[in-house]
Amino acid sequence: MLDPRTEPDMAQTGGPLDVFPLPIALDRASSTPLHAQLAAQIRAGALTGTLPAGTALPGSRSLAAELGVTRGVVTAAFEALRLDGTLDTRVGSGTRVAAGVAVYGGRERGGRSPHWLTLPDDAPVDARVTTPGIHFQPGVAGTQVLDLRAWRAAWAAAGRTPPEGDYGDAAGERELRAALAAFVGRARGLRATPEQTVVTAGSLSALGLIARLLPPGSRVLFENPGYRAARQVLLDAGMEIRPIPVDDEGLVTDDLPRARLAVVTPSHQYPLGVRMTLSRRLALLRWAQEHDALIVEDDYDGEFRYGATPLPPLASLEGAEGRVLYLGTLSKLLTPAVRTGFLVAPPVLVPALTRARTLADGGHGRITQAALIHFIGGGHLDRHVRRARRWHAGQQATLAHTLAPLSPHARLGGIEAGLHACLHLPAHIPGAEVAAALAQRGVFVSTLHSYTFAGAVPNALLLGYGGLTAAQVERGAREIVRVLAPRLGTPAPAATYEDV
Repeated sequence: MLDPRTEPDMAQTGGPLDVFPLPIALDRASSTPLHAQLAAQIRAGALTGTLPAGTALPGSRSLAAELGVTRGVVTAAFEALRLDGTLDTRVGSGTRVAAGVAVYGGRERGGRSPHWLTLPDDAPVDARVTTPGIHFQPGVAGTQVLDLRAWRAAWAAAGRTPPEGDYGDAAGERELRAALAAFVGRARGLRATPEQTVVTAGSLSALGLIARLLPPGSRVLFENPGYRAARQVLLDAGMEIRPIPVDDEGLVTDDLPRARLAVVTPSHQYPLGVRMTLSRRLALLRWAQEHDALIVEDDYDGEFRYGATPLPPLASLEGAEGRVLYLGTLSKLLTPAVRTGFLVAPPVLVPALTRARTLADGGHGRITQAALIHFIGGGHLDRHVRRARRWHAGQQATLAHTLAPLSPHARLGGIEAGLHACLHLPAHIPGAEVAAALAQRGVFVSTLHSYTFAGAVPNALLLGYGGLTAAQVERGAREIVRVLAPRLGTPAPAATYEDV
């Protein structure tokens, strides 16, 4: 018999779940938050057809009482399912399973999967936004300042290039590698050559290539909280992940354990947004030398800085030779549509990385590379970065100014760089409850639950502003102040014409 303290909570008979066609089991001993467990089980029921379209869910209050959890757990789960399209909430109709959700099919359509096949409950990346409202979604950059004339001209020039009959160099066309190496030198002060630059399909693609170089079961140090999709890439590759805490100075480098690899975001830590201090960068390099390890430096939005003195990339510091693999991406600079990134690696590793890219997908599409060669070679990327930096600086300043009335009770961190910030809340105001209250107002934010892999979850809201206009940032931030002000005991802002 299970100890009642660890036995999963099962829905009891006689309550609102008695007629609900899905058994709910919540494991309080699991490291997965209760709201995530509840959301995953309801989502699975909808996807498999166990919960057909139109099925009404119990009210949040009664469901919480039935499961023995707080109402905030249920509302957070319902909100996550509403955001990804699993549930449909309408006034007068309650909360129901949305139409068109059942995609896996039952036995009559798809049959049984092999019994040994383990299917993940959900993707470790944020779902595509489809719900109307203001979405402070991290990892998104706007394309409003992209020079469309230059963009179209680059693709037109690529289209005029006669197609080749072979697949090309899996490391990327040399002309593109040269252009990217020169760009990272201008933008980040990193001296790189075409021979040590490899074109990738983005940061996750690059990390997957690097994982192929490591022996199975290798230990990898990973920031906690950190980028969950990158962590999943390493887990899927069979790596042993050791979470390392992050504080206001970045990755905590005291007494780092032995490992073959460390993955860090030193310029703008994801998701907390802090910058790793120079002393800790040097300490991490010493650790790599002492333990014969490699470091992955993911510089995903390092080009965007707002008044803060830039710190040099890890890969440019003394002692980085042969130890640091620098990851860059055009997804934040241009658009994720090009699915293009790059890595700058120690020359000795380039042949192995090229082999890994060959086996992974054969290399990058040549017409995409040709368009980027024209765009970057014409100086358009540099000009675009300057425009984008000014654009995002306006968003950043608007966010900081509008949220200023919450200080010092709520602290905005990571605002000096990048495309997102973290609003740290007092312990007595749970971030999940604030997020649920904001969702009722059409403003959508994330908490740090899914980014935290061990220990206490930082009580903060993740505010990605890169994909919003300054006006949207202001409206959304004003709603954040309105929700938090009564809880903090500070004055709420007066309504404006735009808010009505």
